[in-house]
Amino acid sequence: MTEIAGQHAVVTGGAKGIGRAIADALAERGAHVTVMSRTATQHELPYARLDVDVTDETAVAEAFDAARESGGPITILVNNSGIAESAPFVRTSAQMWDRTIATNLTGTFLSARAALPDMIAAKRGRIVNIASLAGLYGLPYVSAYSASKHGVLGLTRALAAELADSGVTVNAVCPGYTESEMLQRAIKNVAAKTGKKTAEARAQLAAMNPGGRIVDAQEVADVVIELCESDLNGKEIILPRVAND
Repeated sequence: MTEIAGQHAVVTGGAKGIGRAIADALAERGAHVTVMSRTATQHELPYARLDVDVTDETAVAEAFDAARESGGPITILVNNSGIAESAPFVRTSAQMWDRTIATNLTGTFLSARAALPDMIAAKRGRIVNIASLAGLYGLPYVSAYSASKHGVLGLTRALAAELADSGVTVNAVCPGYTESEMLQRAIKNVAAKTGKKTAEARAQLAAMNPGGRIVDAQEVADVVIELCESDLNGKEIILPRVAND
């Protein structure tokens, strides 16, 4: 089992929600955590905080240099930054498409590229990309989001193969609908479009997850820890887990 204690972990999108749960879980196991997001410094966090737009190549490079300078070489990276906007495909604008691909896929690429030199030099490292069930099966009305998360899984697999003998592993977590601000927006959208009550809209979304239930952010964090401690490589873990997973 790989020891997390003493390692420097960067969590993008780590200021709240799933990212915050991941940051907390890593810190509880003794990692030095750096949180990056567009608004990291606006949140009270017991971690190093850096404001960065993960779609900006220069800003990402500078943020990782700053994290390295203050916290040492980076040996764990969790790519959690992401956005989700919904619209029928024919009303999905090029701007929405570009925003989504830039944040969810290009941001993952830029962050991984910025962190990897430390990991390769150390001959150890863990990259965990937060993808989605939408990246495995596709979901209606979120074509840009689904395409971006398919891309994240493709990048995960390609990078895992490239780094197979390096001591660096690359894996993905694929949650279904998870307790988060994103879920609350989805519930409101379903309720508004269908006339369903909030509870009915929530149940409709839960039914789309394996096992028919909403994922808790802590479940995602627990799987991230498992992947950071294991030698698994090129895998995707689906949440919620069901029997025989």
